Amino acid sequence: MIGESEHAGVLTDRPLLPQLATAVRSGLHAADSTVDVAAIGVSGLVDNADASELLDMLAGTGIREVLLAHDSTTSYLGAIGDELGAVVAAGTGSVTLAVGATRTARVDGWGYLIGDAGSGFWIGRAALDRAMQAHDGRGAPTALTAVVRRDFDDLEEAYLELQADELKVSRIAGYAQSVAELAATDMVCRRISEEAADLLAHAVFAGLRRVGQAEREDPMVGAVGNAFRNTVLRDRFEQVLRDQLPKLRFVEGRGNGLDGCYRMTLVAPDSALRQRINRATASERPQD
Repeated sequence: MIGESEHAGVLTDRPLLPQLATAVRSGLHAADSTVDVAAIGVSGLVDNADASELLDMLAGTGIREVLLAHDSTTSYLGAIGDELGAVVAAGTGSVTLAVGATRTARVDGWGYLIGDAGSGFWIGRAALDRAMQAHDGRGAPTALTAVVRRDFDDLEEAYLELQADELKVSRIAGYAQSVAELAATDMVCRRISEEAADLLAHAVFAGLRRVGQAEREDPMVGAVGNAFRNTVLRDRFEQVLRDQLPKLRFVEGRGNGLDGCYRMTLVAPDSALRQRINRATASERPQD
């Protein structure tokens, strides 16, 4: 396994496979190495993604097998491995994957426009909303207003600048850090953090129900991503889960998506997670 590279990442509003092929080639070149297997977890991947098409794009690299999955799958594997349970990944976006004995369920991860509840973007947008409410008299005073004022010459024109910013999603999500830093002393930030935690916990319960794990006394639940660096959010999230599942096995920070990519190569043949991994090997391909 090569590990992490300096590639800038992919854009989910553009075709993914050509971007992934470029990223793999860039990583191989940077490492000055060859590998037999490419295991990839990526946001924005559709269920019917064709791993064989990506394998074609990697012709000449020496790669003979491609494993391709949504990043909810690699986050899951990185957090708790090939176990039954649920994993929440909450960074700029948020997605939950639940795995039962025979089926899996994805909850949210629908992007910042129509989903990603409790994510860094969700928190950052809530922070801006509450700051503007405090500014125009609709809401309670909050230290967030001063934070936002430092970033804009005119607070009442902030929305115009944000609408025009091509990086607005990551920029807005950046305010989640301010919420985390202020949550212990600012009631508005505490409420935002608790609301986010409740939404993430709700996603876990929904996922466990869908895969038949909600009746277990001790389901395993993993939490990964920068949103959980907010201690108010993290503590509330665990408490909400334990209120209904006192014997919950809570796992935090065991591994990341890169670990999950490696573990994707080791998933048991009878695991329900196999349903979420698209695989192509050169030996399976027709010869000319």
